[in-house]
Amino acid sequence: MTSDAIARPTPVTPATATPGRTRWPGPWVVAGGLFLVYLVLSVGRFRRMEWASWDLGIFEQAIRAYAHFRTPVADLKGPGANILGDHFSPIIAAVAPVYRVFPGPVTLLVAQAALFALSAVPVTRAAGRLLGRPRGIAVGVAYGLFWGIQRAVEFDFHEIAFAVPLIAFALEALLAGRWRAALLWGLPLLLVKEDLGFTLAALAVVVAWRARHTDRRAVWTALGVAVGAAVFAVLVFTVFIPAFATAGYGYWDKIHGAGPLDGLGTKLTTLTWVLLPTSGLLALRSPLLLVAAPTLGWRFLSGDDHYWSTDWHYSAVLMPVVALALVDAIDALRRSERPWLRSYALHMPIAVLAASLALAATSMPTAKLVEAKTYEKPARVTAIENLLSRIPDGATVEADTGPLTRLTSRCRVLWIGGSKGVVPQWIAIDNGSKWAGQDPTAYAGQLHPGERYDLVGEAGGVVLMQRV
Repeated sequence: MTSDAIARPTPVTPATATPGRTRWPGPWVVAGGLFLVYLVLSVGRFRRMEWASWDLGIFEQAIRAYAHFRTPVADLKGPGANILGDHFSPIIAAVAPVYRVFPGPVTLLVAQAALFALSAVPVTRAAGRLLGRPRGIAVGVAYGLFWGIQRAVEFDFHEIAFAVPLIAFALEALLAGRWRAALLWGLPLLLVKEDLGFTLAALAVVVAWRARHTDRRAVWTALGVAVGAAVFAVLVFTVFIPAFATAGYGYWDKIHGAGPLDGLGTKLTTLTWVLLPTSGLLALRSPLLLVAAPTLGWRFLSGDDHYWSTDWHYSAVLMPVVALALVDAIDALRRSERPWLRSYALHMPIAVLAASLALAATSMPTAKLVEAKTYEKPARVTAIENLLSRIPDGATVEADTGPLTRLTSRCRVLWIGGSKGVVPQWIAIDNGSKWAGQDPTAYAGQLHPGERYDLVGEAGGVVLMQRV
């Protein structure tokens, strides 16, 4: 037997590849396992109060308002600040009915874990249909453990949790030649975040390209969607968001300002992470990768170096694009006349799975799954919660990152130093590093001249003060 024969794939028959969309439980089993992993990571982090941002609190304030049919005000962004004037993400209202029944920040984390896990269904299903079930499972599990997804799970709730499954379902439909379904799955991206209108435009262009030889009507429809999505995105930036914001769109200074060579090393490192461990660079051979271009474009042109890195949640929307571009490339290369390329492509599902598992066990958040403290609630946190329980429901509180997630479900919470004239009844800050000085009540007096605050208690570095 020649090496060429070994490398040549066994044709996948329709009966093997698609025995029926609802009969193969593999994609849902993968999604269920990933959901549990994501849930342990995010809820465990919440229980340990390991927060590096105020974002969970901001989104809870907005969703809490939606749940009670009020304007989505996020006081952490400033007293009375409408969240639609910060980022255009009305889709987060979809969490409101569940939040109304189960109020609290954990509801947002559960919803995010479910959305990320759901995105593995179309990825696994598309890979199984085109490459066979074993490779489909390998790609699905690898995708669920991709670093971009894990970083987003570990970081607070964000609206892009909705974008990830929408992009995955849209690209699955595109790979199946279901042009209308691909566009319909992409349309809600317009309600997820202001920049994703350009992502929808890129998706529609890829649909038009793929349909060009078989369906002229689909081509024109897709091009129309591309133009409409781009125009809508421009309107969101220039009209919709400024209508809800007092000072216009607040992120222009972050979106522009960097030269193409600024932070080049970091940008190239991020690009390598996006393409190498996730696809062995094979994603570059698929036009589906164009869908990632808008996100990479605004990030790398931004003047904020946080956008250039692999941290936080910014790369999550790229992960389903790269995964399904890999599937598309393998499907094409399995018919290549070059044996080495066929072999490389057909071994890639196992290779990316091995890479994901190796990273998951070492440097990614999932490495914490084997640590006992991941499942424990520290005594420090219990003491802090007991201290904060002294604040009555409905009170106005000025807080920082540590305490605020324990308060946003029942109090009006303002960011420390950002109350803009509103005098809070309570101030709760994590002063473990003594950033507010040895006497935090003196710092409170500086924030609100003429007011006096007494120290109520301290627990685990968190200081609680009440106005007198």
